[in-house]
Amino acid sequence: MPHSYVFMGMIILLTALFTYIIPAGEFDRVEDPVTKRSLVVPDSYHTVHQTPISFFNMFISIQKGMMHGAEIIFYLFFAYGFIFILTKTGVFNSGIGALVRKMKGKEGLIIPVFMLVFGAMGAGFGMYEESYGYIPIMMGITVALGYDALVGVAIVYVSITTGFAAAVTNPFTVGIAQGIAGIPLFSGIAFRAIAFVVFMSISIFFVMRYAKMVKENPEKSIVKNVQFPFLSGIVQGGLTDTKFTVPHKISLGLFVCTIITLVTGTVKFGWYLPELSAVFIIMMIVIGLVNRLTLAEVADTFIEACRNMIYAALIIGMANAILVILEDAHIIDTVVYYMAYAIKGLSPYAASAGMIIVQTLLNFFVPSGSAAATISMPIMTPLSDLIGIHRQIAVLAFSFGDGFANMLWPSTVVVICGIAGIPVDRWYKFLWPLFITIMAMEVIFMISAVAINYGP
Repeated sequence: MPHSYVFMGMIILLTALFTYIIPAGEFDRVEDPVTKRSLVVPDSYHTVHQTPISFFNMFISIQKGMMHGAEIIFYLFFAYGFIFILTKTGVFNSGIGALVRKMKGKEGLIIPVFMLVFGAMGAGFGMYEESYGYIPIMMGITVALGYDALVGVAIVYVSITTGFAAAVTNPFTVGIAQGIAGIPLFSGIAFRAIAFVVFMSISIFFVMRYAKMVKENPEKSIVKNVQFPFLSGIVQGGLTDTKFTVPHKISLGLFVCTIITLVTGTVKFGWYLPELSAVFIIMMIVIGLVNRLTLAEVADTFIEACRNMIYAALIIGMANAILVILEDAHIIDTVVYYMAYAIKGLSPYAASAGMIIVQTLLNFFVPSGSAAATISMPIMTPLSDLIGIHRQIAVLAFSFGDGFANMLWPSTVVVICGIAGIPVDRWYKFLWPLFITIMAMEVIFMISAVAINYGP
Protein backbone atom coordinates (compact mmCIF):
# COMPACT_ATOMS: atom_id res chain seq x y z
CA MET A 1 0.00 0.00 0.00
CA PRO A 2 1.49 3.42 -0.95
CA HIS A 3 1.94 6.21 1.58
CA SER A 4 -1.41 7.77 2.49
CA TYR A 5 -0.41 11.09 0.92
CA VAL A 6 0.61 9.32 -2.29
CA PHE A 7 -2.66 7.36 -2.21
CA MET A 8 -4.73 10.53 -1.84
CA GLY A 9 -2.63 12.25 -4.48
CA MET A 10 -3.45 9.45 -6.91
CA ILE A 11 -7.17 9.86 -6.21
CA ILE A 12 -6.92 13.64 -6.67
CA LEU A 13 -5.15 13.11 -10.01
CA LEU A 14 -7.75 10.55 -11.10
CA THR A 15 -10.56 12.91 -10.12
CA ALA A 16 -8.96 15.71 -12.13
CA LEU A 17 -8.73 13.40 -15.16
CA PHE A 18 -12.45 12.61 -14.80
CA THR A 19 -13.20 16.29 -15.34
CA TYR A 20 -12.03 15.85 -18.96
CA ILE A 21 -14.25 12.79 -19.48
CA ILE A 22 -17.49 13.41 -17.55
CA PRO A 23 -19.69 16.09 -19.14
CA ALA A 24 -20.16 19.24 -17.07
CA GLY A 25 -23.76 19.86 -16.11
CA GLU A 26 -25.97 21.12 -13.34
CA PHE A 27 -29.51 21.27 -12.02
CA ASP A 28 -31.31 24.52 -11.40
CA ARG A 29 -31.62 25.26 -7.70
CA VAL A 30 -34.04 27.17 -5.51
CA GLU A 31 -33.78 28.27 -1.91
CA ASP A 32 -36.12 26.55 0.54
CA PRO A 33 -37.96 29.43 2.28
CA VAL A 34 -38.05 27.57 5.60
CA THR A 35 -34.58 26.00 5.89
CA LYS A 36 -32.79 28.45 3.55
CA ARG A 37 -31.06 25.45 1.96
CA SER A 38 -30.39 25.38 -1.77
CA LEU A 39 -32.44 22.54 -3.29
CA VAL A 40 -32.22 20.89 -6.70
CA VAL A 41 -35.14 21.44 -9.10
CA PRO A 42 -36.18 18.01 -10.52
CA ASP A 43 -36.00 17.55 -14.31
CA SER A 44 -33.90 20.70 -14.67
CA TYR A 45 -30.57 19.06 -15.50
CA HIS A 46 -28.70 20.65 -18.40
CA THR A 47 -25.17 20.61 -19.69
CA VAL A 48 -22.90 23.61 -19.16
CA HIS A 49 -19.57 24.71 -20.57
CA GLN A 50 -16.86 22.14 -19.84
CA THR A 51 -14.43 23.41 -17.20
CA PRO A 52 -11.83 20.67 -16.72
CA ILE A 53 -9.25 21.08 -13.99
CA SER A 54 -5.77 21.86 -15.29
CA PHE A 55 -2.62 20.31 -13.87
CA PHE A 56 -1.77 23.54 -12.04
CA ASN A 57 -5.32 24.05 -10.72
CA MET A 58 -5.26 20.51 -9.39
CA PHE A 59 -2.61 21.64 -6.91
CA ILE A 60 -4.54 24.81 -6.13
CA SER A 61 -7.46 22.53 -5.17
CA ILE A 62 -5.30 21.03 -2.42
CA GLN A 63 -4.85 24.46 -0.84
CA LYS A 64 -8.57 25.14 -1.23
CA GLY A 65 -9.26 21.75 0.35
CA MET A 66 -7.18 22.71 3.37
CA MET A 67 -9.26 25.88 3.75
CA HIS A 68 -12.48 23.94 3.20
CA GLY A 69 -11.58 21.48 5.96
CA ALA A 70 -10.12 24.05 8.37
CA GLU A 71 -12.93 23.71 10.93
CA ILE A 72 -12.39 19.96 11.30
CA ILE A 73 -8.59 20.28 11.12
CA PHE A 74 -8.39 22.73 14.02
CA TYR A 75 -10.98 20.80 15.99
CA LEU A 76 -8.66 17.77 15.77
CA PHE A 77 -5.69 19.83 16.97
CA PHE A 78 -7.60 20.98 20.07
CA ALA A 79 -9.21 17.58 20.76
CA TYR A 80 -5.89 15.78 20.48
CA GLY A 81 -4.17 18.48 22.53
CA PHE A 82 -6.65 17.76 25.32
CA ILE A 83 -5.97 14.01 25.12
CA PHE A 84 -2.22 14.53 24.83
CA ILE A 85 -1.97 16.62 28.00
CA LEU A 86 -3.82 13.85 29.85
CA THR A 87 -1.16 11.45 28.56
CA LYS A 88 1.86 13.66 29.31
CA THR A 89 0.75 14.27 32.90
CA GLY A 90 0.12 10.55 33.51
CA VAL A 91 -3.62 11.05 34.03
CA PHE A 92 -4.54 8.93 31.03
CA ASN A 93 -2.38 5.96 32.01
CA SER A 94 -3.36 6.02 35.69
CA GLY A 95 -7.04 6.39 34.78
CA ILE A 96 -6.88 3.45 32.39
CA GLY A 97 -5.02 1.47 35.05
CA ALA A 98 -7.86 2.13 37.51
CA LEU A 99 -10.40 1.09 34.87
CA VAL A 100 -8.48 -2.14 34.16
CA ARG A 101 -8.47 -3.01 37.85
CA LYS A 102 -12.18 -2.24 38.11
CA MET A 103 -13.09 -4.25 35.01
CA LYS A 104 -10.93 -7.28 35.75
CA GLY A 105 -12.86 -10.35 34.62
CA LYS A 106 -15.50 -8.18 32.91
CA GLU A 107 -13.40 -6.69 30.09
CA GLY A 108 -15.82 -8.01 27.47
CA LEU A 109 -18.49 -5.52 28.60
CA ILE A 110 -16.38 -2.57 27.45
CA ILE A 111 -16.97 -3.27 23.76
CA PRO A 112 -20.79 -3.64 23.60
CA VAL A 113 -21.45 -0.88 26.16
CA PHE A 114 -19.31 1.75 24.44
CA MET A 115 -20.45 0.70 20.97
CA LEU A 116 -24.08 1.11 22.00
CA VAL A 117 -23.34 4.55 23.46
CA PHE A 118 -21.57 5.78 20.33
CA GLY A 119 -24.14 4.11 18.08
CA ALA A 120 -26.98 5.81 19.94
CA MET A 121 -25.29 9.20 19.59
CA GLY A 122 -24.93 8.69 15.84
CA ALA A 123 -28.50 7.48 15.42
CA GLY A 124 -30.07 9.97 17.80
CA PHE A 125 -28.54 13.33 16.99
CA GLY A 126 -26.15 12.72 14.11
CA MET A 127 -22.84 12.80 15.97
CA TYR A 128 -19.99 12.08 13.55
CA GLU A 129 -16.92 14.35 13.26
CA GLU A 130 -17.30 15.12 16.97
CA SER A 131 -16.39 11.48 17.71
CA TYR A 132 -12.86 11.82 16.29
CA GLY A 133 -11.53 13.02 19.64
CA TYR A 134 -12.63 9.80 21.35
CA ILE A 135 -10.58 7.52 19.09
CA PRO A 136 -7.24 7.87 20.96
CA ILE A 137 -9.05 7.34 24.27
CA MET A 138 -10.61 4.05 23.19
CA MET A 139 -7.35 2.89 21.60
CA GLY A 140 -5.59 3.29 24.94
CA ILE A 141 -8.35 1.50 26.84
CA THR A 142 -8.49 -1.51 24.50
CA VAL A 143 -4.70 -1.95 24.42
CA ALA A 144 -4.60 -1.87 28.24
CA LEU A 145 -7.37 -4.48 28.36
CA GLY A 146 -5.36 -6.87 26.18
CA TYR A 147 -6.89 -6.20 22.78
CA ASP A 148 -5.23 -4.17 20.04
CA ALA A 149 -5.53 -0.54 18.95
CA LEU A 150 -7.77 -1.45 16.00
CA VAL A 151 -10.46 -2.61 18.43
CA GLY A 152 -10.47 0.87 19.98
CA VAL A 153 -10.84 2.50 16.58
CA ALA A 154 -13.67 0.12 15.64
CA ILE A 155 -15.55 0.76 18.89
CA VAL A 156 -15.83 4.43 17.92
CA TYR A 157 -15.79 4.45 14.12
CA VAL A 158 -17.91 1.38 13.33
CA SER A 159 -20.55 2.16 15.94
CA ILE A 160 -20.85 5.88 15.16
CA THR A 161 -21.16 5.09 11.43
CA THR A 162 -23.70 2.35 12.05
CA GLY A 163 -25.82 4.64 14.20
CA PHE A 164 -25.47 7.48 11.69
CA ALA A 165 -26.72 5.17 8.92
CA ALA A 166 -29.69 3.79 10.88
CA ALA A 167 -30.51 7.45 11.56
CA VAL A 168 -33.40 6.85 13.96
CA THR A 169 -33.75 10.59 14.61
CA ASN A 170 -30.64 11.93 12.88
CA PRO A 171 -31.50 15.58 12.09
CA PHE A 172 -28.66 15.98 9.56
CA THR A 173 -29.71 13.13 7.26
CA VAL A 174 -33.22 11.80 7.84
CA GLY A 175 -34.45 15.15 9.15
CA ILE A 176 -33.33 17.02 6.04
CA ALA A 177 -34.25 14.21 3.62
CA GLN A 178 -37.79 13.87 4.98
CA GLY A 179 -38.29 17.62 4.80
CA ILE A 180 -37.29 17.62 1.13
CA ALA A 181 -39.45 14.54 0.44
CA GLY A 182 -42.46 16.24 2.01
CA ILE A 183 -43.18 13.59 4.63
CA PRO A 184 -43.59 14.08 8.42
CA LEU A 185 -40.38 14.72 10.33
CA PHE A 186 -38.91 11.53 11.86
CA SER A 187 -41.88 9.46 10.64
CA GLY A 188 -41.19 5.75 10.13
CA ILE A 189 -39.11 5.73 13.30
CA ALA A 190 -40.06 2.19 14.38
CA PHE A 191 -38.67 0.59 11.21
CA ARG A 192 -35.40 2.54 11.52
CA ALA A 193 -35.16 1.59 15.21
CA ILE A 194 -35.40 -2.08 14.24
CA ALA A 195 -32.70 -1.50 11.62
CA PHE A 196 -30.53 0.15 14.28
CA VAL A 197 -30.83 -2.86 16.59
CA VAL A 198 -30.01 -5.31 13.78
CA PHE A 199 -27.09 -3.31 12.37
CA MET A 200 -25.61 -2.64 15.81
CA SER A 201 -25.92 -6.31 16.75
CA ILE A 202 -24.00 -7.29 13.61
CA SER A 203 -21.34 -4.63 14.21
CA ILE A 204 -20.87 -5.55 17.88
CA PHE A 205 -20.62 -9.24 16.98
CA PHE A 206 -17.89 -8.60 14.39
CA VAL A 207 -15.85 -6.32 16.66
CA MET A 208 -16.16 -8.67 19.66
CA ARG A 209 -15.22 -11.68 17.54
CA TYR A 210 -12.08 -9.93 16.31
CA ALA A 211 -11.25 -8.68 19.82
CA LYS A 212 -11.58 -12.20 21.27
CA MET A 213 -9.32 -13.59 18.54
CA VAL A 214 -6.65 -10.96 19.19
CA LYS A 215 -6.74 -11.41 22.95
CA GLU A 216 -6.33 -15.17 22.62
CA ASN A 217 -3.59 -14.87 19.99
CA PRO A 218 -1.97 -11.42 19.56
CA GLU A 219 -0.17 -12.73 16.46
CA LYS A 220 -3.51 -12.63 14.63
CA SER A 221 -3.82 -8.89 15.14
CA ILE A 222 -4.19 -7.06 11.83
CA VAL A 223 -2.03 -4.24 13.24
CA LYS A 224 0.52 -6.41 15.07
CA ASN A 225 3.56 -4.76 13.42
CA VAL A 226 2.22 -1.20 13.52
CA GLN A 227 3.85 1.22 15.96
CA PHE A 228 1.63 3.60 17.92
CA PRO A 229 3.91 6.14 19.67
CA PHE A 230 0.94 7.59 21.54
CA LEU A 231 0.34 4.16 23.13
CA SER A 232 3.99 3.26 23.76
CA GLY A 233 3.60 3.27 27.55
CA ILE A 234 0.46 1.13 27.56
CA VAL A 235 0.63 -2.67 27.55
CA GLN A 236 -1.73 -5.32 28.87
CA GLY A 237 -1.44 -5.47 32.63
CA GLY A 238 1.27 -2.79 32.60
CA LEU A 239 -0.90 -0.11 34.15
CA THR A 240 -2.50 -2.03 37.00
CA ASP A 241 0.15 -0.80 39.47
CA THR A 242 0.18 2.79 38.18
CA LYS A 243 -0.08 5.36 40.98
CA PHE A 244 -3.38 7.19 40.99
CA THR A 245 -2.45 10.51 42.65
CA VAL A 246 -4.76 13.26 43.88
CA PRO A 247 -4.07 15.50 40.83
CA HIS A 248 -4.78 12.47 38.63
CA LYS A 249 -8.11 11.88 40.37
CA ILE A 250 -9.09 15.55 40.05
CA SER A 251 -8.05 15.54 36.39
CA LEU A 252 -10.01 12.38 35.70
CA GLY A 253 -13.07 14.01 37.28
CA LEU A 254 -12.53 17.01 35.01
CA PHE A 255 -12.21 14.64 32.06
CA VAL A 256 -15.61 13.10 32.87
CA CYS A 257 -17.10 16.58 33.27
CA THR A 258 -15.67 17.50 29.87
CA ILE A 259 -17.33 14.52 28.19
CA ILE A 260 -20.66 15.32 29.87
CA THR A 261 -20.34 18.97 28.79
CA LEU A 262 -19.59 17.97 25.19
CA VAL A 263 -22.56 15.61 24.97
CA THR A 264 -24.95 18.03 26.71
CA GLY A 265 -23.84 20.94 24.57
CA THR A 266 -24.22 18.94 21.37
CA VAL A 267 -27.64 17.48 22.21
CA LYS A 268 -29.29 20.34 24.08
CA PHE A 269 -27.70 23.49 22.67
CA GLY A 270 -26.75 22.40 19.16
CA TRP A 271 -23.02 22.88 19.67
CA TYR A 272 -20.73 21.94 16.84
CA LEU A 273 -16.96 22.00 16.27
CA PRO A 274 -16.25 25.63 17.32
CA GLU A 275 -17.95 25.22 20.72
CA LEU A 276 -16.43 21.77 21.27
CA SER A 277 -12.98 23.15 20.40
CA ALA A 278 -13.44 25.91 22.99
CA VAL A 279 -14.24 23.33 25.68
CA PHE A 280 -11.11 21.34 24.79
CA ILE A 281 -8.92 24.47 24.96
CA ILE A 282 -10.28 25.48 28.37
CA MET A 283 -9.97 22.00 29.87
CA MET A 284 -6.50 21.50 28.40
CA ILE A 285 -5.31 24.56 30.32
CA VAL A 286 -7.18 23.66 33.53
CA ILE A 287 -5.88 20.07 33.62
CA GLY A 288 -2.36 21.29 32.92
CA LEU A 289 -2.54 23.69 35.87
CA VAL A 290 -4.04 21.00 38.15
CA ASN A 291 -1.02 18.83 37.38
CA ARG A 292 1.36 21.71 38.25
CA LEU A 293 2.37 22.58 34.69
CA THR A 294 3.17 26.20 33.91
CA LEU A 295 1.29 27.93 31.11
CA ALA A 296 4.47 27.75 29.03
CA GLU A 297 4.62 23.97 29.57
CA VAL A 298 0.94 23.65 28.61
CA ALA A 299 1.70 25.57 25.41
CA ASP A 300 4.72 23.37 24.64
CA THR A 301 2.62 20.25 25.23
CA PHE A 302 -0.05 21.53 22.86
CA ILE A 303 2.56 22.22 20.17
CA GLU A 304 3.90 18.69 20.60
CA ALA A 305 0.35 17.33 20.24
CA CYS A 306 -0.16 19.33 17.03
CA ARG A 307 3.11 17.96 15.71
CA ASN A 308 1.77 14.43 16.20
CA MET A 309 -1.57 15.28 14.55
CA ILE A 310 -0.27 17.17 11.50
CA TYR A 311 -0.23 13.98 9.41
CA ALA A 312 -3.98 13.39 9.89
CA ALA A 313 -4.79 17.10 9.59
CA LEU A 314 -3.22 17.42 6.14
CA ILE A 315 -5.04 14.26 5.02
CA ILE A 316 -8.34 16.01 5.74
CA GLY A 317 -7.34 18.86 3.46
CA MET A 318 -6.36 16.46 0.68
CA ALA A 319 -9.67 14.63 1.02
CA ASN A 320 -11.52 17.93 0.70
CA ALA A 321 -9.52 18.72 -2.44
CA ILE A 322 -11.49 15.98 -4.22
CA LEU A 323 -14.77 17.78 -3.51
CA VAL A 324 -13.25 21.10 -4.60
CA ILE A 325 -12.28 19.59 -7.98
CA LEU A 326 -15.73 18.08 -8.51
CA GLU A 327 -17.47 21.35 -7.65
CA ASP A 328 -15.17 23.54 -9.75
CA ALA A 329 -15.60 21.23 -12.76
CA HIS A 330 -19.42 21.08 -12.35
CA ILE A 331 -19.63 17.29 -12.65
CA ILE A 332 -21.33 16.30 -9.37
CA ASP A 333 -24.81 16.96 -10.76
CA THR A 334 -23.94 14.97 -13.90
CA VAL A 335 -23.01 11.95 -11.78
CA VAL A 336 -26.27 12.22 -9.79
CA TYR A 337 -28.35 12.61 -12.96
CA TYR A 338 -26.96 9.53 -14.70
CA MET A 339 -27.02 7.35 -11.59
CA ALA A 340 -30.70 8.20 -11.04
CA TYR A 341 -31.46 7.61 -14.72
CA ALA A 342 -29.92 4.11 -14.47
CA ILE A 343 -32.55 2.89 -11.98
CA LYS A 344 -35.52 4.65 -13.57
CA GLY A 345 -36.89 1.62 -15.44
CA LEU A 346 -36.33 -1.01 -12.74
CA SER A 347 -38.98 -2.85 -10.74
CA PRO A 348 -39.79 -1.46 -7.26
CA TYR A 349 -37.71 -4.15 -5.53
CA ALA A 350 -34.70 -3.77 -7.82
CA ALA A 351 -34.98 0.03 -7.76
CA SER A 352 -34.97 0.12 -3.95
CA ALA A 353 -31.71 -1.86 -3.92
CA GLY A 354 -30.39 0.33 -6.73
CA MET A 355 -31.07 3.45 -4.67
CA ILE A 356 -28.68 2.17 -2.00
CA ILE A 357 -25.96 1.71 -4.60
CA VAL A 358 -26.60 5.20 -5.97
CA GLN A 359 -26.38 6.78 -2.51
CA THR A 360 -23.27 4.75 -1.63
CA LEU A 361 -21.55 5.95 -4.81
CA LEU A 362 -22.72 9.52 -4.26
CA ASN A 363 -21.03 9.53 -0.84
CA PHE A 364 -17.66 9.26 -2.61
CA PHE A 365 -18.35 12.54 -4.38
CA VAL A 366 -20.25 14.26 -1.54
CA PRO A 367 -19.19 12.92 1.90
CA SER A 368 -21.41 15.36 3.82
CA GLY A 369 -24.79 13.78 4.59
CA SER A 370 -26.58 17.14 4.70
CA ALA A 371 -25.14 18.24 1.35
CA ALA A 372 -25.88 14.86 -0.24
CA ALA A 373 -29.51 15.10 0.91
CA THR A 374 -30.01 18.49 -0.75
CA ILE A 375 -28.51 17.16 -4.00
CA SER A 376 -30.02 13.68 -4.26
CA MET A 377 -33.40 13.80 -2.50
CA PRO A 378 -35.04 16.29 -4.90
CA ILE A 379 -34.18 13.73 -7.62
CA MET A 380 -34.97 10.55 -5.69
CA THR A 381 -38.32 11.83 -4.41
CA PRO A 382 -40.10 12.14 -7.80
CA LEU A 383 -38.19 9.07 -8.98
CA SER A 384 -39.71 7.00 -6.15
CA ASP A 385 -43.18 8.29 -7.16
CA LEU A 386 -42.50 7.23 -10.75
CA ILE A 387 -41.30 3.76 -9.73
CA GLY A 388 -44.28 3.25 -7.43
CA ILE A 389 -42.62 3.10 -4.01
CA HIS A 390 -43.25 5.33 -1.01
CA ARG A 391 -41.03 8.36 -0.54
CA GLN A 392 -40.12 7.06 2.91
CA ILE A 393 -38.28 4.22 1.17
CA ALA A 394 -36.23 6.73 -0.83
CA VAL A 395 -35.29 8.42 2.46
CA LEU A 396 -34.33 5.05 3.95
CA ALA A 397 -32.11 4.26 0.96
CA PHE A 398 -30.44 7.64 1.35
CA SER A 399 -29.68 7.20 5.06
CA PHE A 400 -28.39 3.63 4.61
CA GLY A 401 -26.24 4.35 1.57
CA ASP A 402 -24.86 7.65 2.79
CA GLY A 403 -24.14 6.41 6.32
CA PHE A 404 -22.38 3.10 5.78
CA ALA A 405 -20.33 4.46 2.85
CA ASN A 406 -18.38 6.52 5.40
CA MET A 407 -16.61 3.30 6.41
CA LEU A 408 -15.69 2.57 2.79
CA TRP A 409 -14.52 5.57 0.76
CA PRO A 410 -10.95 6.89 1.15
CA SER A 411 -12.11 10.47 1.69
CA THR A 412 -13.23 9.46 5.19
CA VAL A 413 -11.22 6.30 5.83
CA VAL A 414 -7.86 7.99 5.28
CA VAL A 415 -8.77 10.65 7.84
CA ILE A 416 -9.67 8.08 10.50
CA CYS A 417 -6.59 5.99 9.74
CA GLY A 418 -4.47 9.14 9.93
CA ILE A 419 -5.83 9.99 13.38
CA ALA A 420 -5.30 6.43 14.60
CA GLY A 421 -1.99 5.78 12.83
CA ILE A 422 -3.36 2.66 11.12
CA PRO A 423 -2.35 1.82 7.51
CA VAL A 424 -5.36 2.11 5.19
CA ASP A 425 -4.92 -1.41 3.79
CA ARG A 426 -5.13 -2.87 7.32
CA TRP A 427 -8.43 -1.07 7.87
CA TYR A 428 -9.89 -2.50 4.67
CA LYS A 429 -8.70 -5.98 5.63
CA PHE A 430 -10.68 -5.64 8.85
CA LEU A 431 -13.70 -3.97 7.21
CA TRP A 432 -14.60 -6.11 4.19
CA PRO A 433 -16.40 -9.01 5.94
CA LEU A 434 -18.45 -6.56 8.02
CA PHE A 435 -19.22 -4.20 5.13
CA ILE A 436 -20.39 -6.99 2.81
CA THR A 437 -22.63 -8.38 5.56
CA ILE A 438 -24.06 -4.91 6.25
CA MET A 439 -24.69 -4.27 2.54
CA ALA A 440 -26.59 -7.56 2.24
CA MET A 441 -28.68 -6.65 5.29
CA GLU A 442 -29.38 -3.20 3.83
CA VAL A 443 -30.83 -4.83 0.71
CA ILE A 444 -32.98 -7.14 2.86
CA PHE A 445 -34.34 -4.15 4.77
CA MET A 446 -35.05 -2.26 1.54
CA ILE A 447 -36.91 -5.22 0.00
CA SER A 448 -38.86 -5.64 3.24
CA ALA A 449 -39.73 -1.93 3.17
CA VAL A 450 -41.15 -2.27 -0.35
CA ALA A 451 -43.04 -5.44 0.62
CA ILE A 452 -44.82 -3.77 3.56
CA ASN A 453 -45.20 -0.44 1.70
CA TYR A 454 -43.16 1.30 4.40
CA GLY A 455 -44.43 4.82 4.89
CA PRO A 456 -45.38 7.36 7.58
